[in-house]
Amino acid sequence: MRYEIKGEPLPVVLVYLDANEAVMCEKGGMAWMTPNMKMSTGTGGIGKAFGKMFSGESMFQNTYVSEGGPGMIAFASSVPGSIIPLDVGKGDMIVQKGGYLASQPSVELSIAFQKKIGAGFFGGEGFIMQRLHGTGIAFIEIDGYVVEYDLQAGQQMVIDTGYLAAMTGTCNMEIATVKGIGNKLFGGEGFFNTVVTGPGKIYLQTMPINQLAGAVSGFVTHP
Repeated sequence: MRYEIKGEPLPVVLVYLDANEAVMCEKGGMAWMTPNMKMSTGTGGIGKAFGKMFSGESMFQNTYVSEGGPGMIAFASSVPGSIIPLDVGKGDMIVQKGGYLASQPSVELSIAFQKKIGAGFFGGEGFIMQRLHGTGIAFIEIDGYVVEYDLQAGQQMVIDTGYLAAMTGTCNMEIATVKGIGNKLFGGEGFFNTVVTGPGKIYLQTMPINQLAGAVSGFVTHP
């Protein structure tokens, strides 16, 4: 499999397959393709289906196989931002809800729960994320521009909820309450932050979709 990513800030990943090679994506993820790409739809089993549903993806996934020779298929981002490739074979990746775009079939998706259930519920986006594991390349969507940091063991980054797009499975994530009632009520940053502790790599996004929606809504006139 070969690929190229084009078109930021409205990106698309073009995946080039040899004969009989396959790629899978979320339901409705295909943008365009050559005529020899054959599609099949499945869930991967009841357990995996519910796991995908709770992690923000469709219960169904489409697999495309290049028949009779080389083929090409394109997967476009659903929001302005970036598409980045992740080599899951180097270790598990934890990705934001709805961040998965496409991958080789050897990549598996499951739920990544937070250890502190109560904090997760109140922290919103930090509670349920997607775990990508197995082998192969996966493509994920980033809202806005992506900024990467390599955290050393014990090194931390405090992140406003929603700005964490992905991290390696070696990182630890907790939801922390913003200190001070005045800061919570008048600081404009919400009640919770996400604290990620290394070792591992984190991928931060500059414009979470909820922030983008809030910014745009201020310019939309209602009848």
